[in-house]
Amino acid sequence: MATMHAMRIHSFGGPDVIQLDEVPRPEPERDEVLVRIKAASVNPVDYKIRSGQFAKAEQLPMVLGQDMSGTIARCGTQVQDWETGDDVFAMLPSSRHAYAEYVTIKASDAVPKPQSIDHEHAAAVPLAALTAWQGLFDQGGLQRGQHVLIHGGAGGVGHFAVQFAKAAGAKVTATGSNADKEFLRELGADQIIDYKTERFEDRVRDVDLVFDLIGGETQDRSWAVLKPGGTLVSTLGPPSSKDKAQARKASGKGYGVQPNARQLAEIARLIDDGKVRVYVQAVYPMRNAAEAQAHLEREHARGKTVLSAL
Repeated sequence: MATMHAMRIHSFGGPDVIQLDEVPRPEPERDEVLVRIKAASVNPVDYKIRSGQFAKAEQLPMVLGQDMSGTIARCGTQVQDWETGDDVFAMLPSSRHAYAEYVTIKASDAVPKPQSIDHEHAAAVPLAALTAWQGLFDQGGLQRGQHVLIHGGAGGVGHFAVQFAKAAGAKVTATGSNADKEFLRELGADQIIDYKTERFEDRVRDVDLVFDLIGGETQDRSWAVLKPGGTLVSTLGPPSSKDKAQARKASGKGYGVQPNARQLAEIARLIDDGKVRVYVQAVYPMRNAAEAQAHLEREHARGKTVLSAL
């Protein structure tokens, strides 16, 4: 049996529970492709799973990682649209994981890697960019000419959200630190609010959509800036303040991102057309996944953190 290396956890805990294991290499089913992973993304959900928030003990040991970029190493017998050597990227379903040398995915879930960027930058895209896309458009219904407030605009999801909203013709206000102001301006934000020294309620009003990537009291205060009929969309669960929502005649939505090859292909086109920039703050060897996760947990990250191939 062919084997490969993968970064797995055998128990829940801190970054030190991640270890390098030798495991069986998967074989593609008839409608799947086997991808040699060149880079994988590090997302907050990875360290939340590692700490035991979203997984059960019976799932252990388990590999982490939800998105990747790589090269097709083998095609299933029914696959017609792909060939060995094709470069692809994808957000993986919950049953597949990316902190490894190889992964199998449905051929229909693979998307051509953007030609204008390398594998490290491509790996940074799928989960974060789809989270931004689905939050703004599927959940928030953002349209040209509307005003969106994005909390946490410089982060992994936020830096995509700012660019998608701007490309869609919306007015974009983003919160971030003073150190991120120039970065947010380069991404296209029309208005930037330093959350450490300014109250966003004093700077904006009559917002069509609040895209909340922060939660807590930031989310709770956001109802006050929505126009009647506005929407608050959060990646951190359904907004809980029904009274404030009703008082504003507004709606609140929480959601979880889902793989979507069609949307990811559209995002790839925006990247290759130069309309969306992928910002990678740090690249770690995949063997140092524990260090990469600790960095993401500890720091106020700008853009994305990525793991290079095992």
